[in-house]
Amino acid sequence: MSYLFVQKQLYKNEAYMRNEVGAKVSFDVDFREVVILHRKVQIYYVNGLVDDLTVVELLKKLIAINDEEVSEQNVAQIIQNRLVNLQVDPHTKMEDVTDELLNGLIVIFIDDEREAYVVDVRQYPGREPEEPDTERVIRGSRDGFTENIVGNTALVRRRIKDKGLRNKIVRVGKRSKTDICLTYIDSVVNEELLELVKAQLDKIEIDQLVMADKALIELFFHRKWNPFPIVRYTERPDVAAHHILSGYIILIVDTSPNVIMIPTTYFDHLEHAEEFRQTPTVGTFIRWVRITAVLMSIFLLPVWYLFVKEPSLLPKSLSFIGPEEFGNVPIGIQIIIADVGVEFLRMAAIHTPTPLATALGLIAAVLIGDIAIQVGLFSPEVILYVAVSTVGFYVTPSYELSVANKLMKIVILIATIIFGVNGFLISSTICIIYLVHLNALQIPYMWPLIPFNLPAMFRFVFRLPVSIDKKRPRIVRPKNIRRQS
Repeated sequence: MSYLFVQKQLYKNEAYMRNEVGAKVSFDVDFREVVILHRKVQIYYVNGLVDDLTVVELLKKLIAINDEEVSEQNVAQIIQNRLVNLQVDPHTKMEDVTDELLNGLIVIFIDDEREAYVVDVRQYPGREPEEPDTERVIRGSRDGFTENIVGNTALVRRRIKDKGLRNKIVRVGKRSKTDICLTYIDSVVNEELLELVKAQLDKIEIDQLVMADKALIELFFHRKWNPFPIVRYTERPDVAAHHILSGYIILIVDTSPNVIMIPTTYFDHLEHAEEFRQTPTVGTFIRWVRITAVLMSIFLLPVWYLFVKEPSLLPKSLSFIGPEEFGNVPIGIQIIIADVGVEFLRMAAIHTPTPLATALGLIAAVLIGDIAIQVGLFSPEVILYVAVSTVGFYVTPSYELSVANKLMKIVILIATIIFGVNGFLISSTICIIYLVHLNALQIPYMWPLIPFNLPAMFRFVFRLPVSIDKKRPRIVRPKNIRRQS
């Protein structure tokens, strides 16, 4: 039994709710029926997604109508007036009613009425805001996004009290019906960019979006095998608020603590909140160290191997580079084995319980590394340079970018081992051309380096003081380019 609109006969609505959403069939989808002024009223809810105390208070208010009201005229209006809640919306379509019910709102049907009242009493299970593990800072706020979309929008709203801030909900997934919130400032965001994002979301057709943000981005950009992150993630409300005020759009996906900031470039992934929590001089120094570490994580091992195999390329002052004894295993194979071994340890650390992680580190550093050198499997220099390269990956602020950089390093390293200098130059060039070829929402991925933009590149290399940094990034084409007069 299926209806398009809410029916006046209450038993028909009850049959629909039983067949479509499993009311009284699923233990967590339930309803209460009460009689108010000789009219039957049914209240539907999902256990675990509603605030029980609020629902009980609403029931008390509704039942009290029998003692406080005499007239049986306009019963629906009387009931609506007694729904003491911040958000009460009438709905006439049954599909809208069931969608709201499964999102944690309660639905109220009144006999002989063609409208159902939807009341927002959601209380999703989840954790309290806490500082994200991957974006810690020495100075700064300690709150972070959680899996609750309502709480996440509140964290942003607390920092941006601009009257132009907009939070618009879009639902994706025919079965999961996942809530996605588009957050932006109406007077700053570029209209064409906003319409492009909305159009891309409207095109998504999928059964479910349970894997939240990552699945959304794969459907959004249609780049199936691209290893480089096209969007930037953050769990920090202050970082998200800064980007919104700069003209970016953020996507908050329900059940995910990571919000998505678009558009983004390669260089956006190299910035970290810590740089803006220190003085401009210290922030610039931290950024330079980070950029150096990222470059070393990609090119250190291929360049070192090149110098080992072609000592003539080294100046005399650096002639000490290279192992004194090569051992039984070729240097190239040693590097690959050591690099893959580090990946084993990284994945083991992720799946190891925290109390055992320290023991795992000791085993890796003392036993595996030391014994491998003693038995002649690795030379000490290989362990040194692999370790330095690995540290560079951990210094990279974006985890997604660090993994993509590792893949790029492996491609360059293998090409260098097989073809020498030519392999290094050709593979490096191909990787750079690939990055230049990428774009995200019609934004060049390597901007502001290619195409070159001197002011924007200067802002990336140097962390400018707030009093000097008066303009928003041109890459997002904001309506108002000036952030301060």
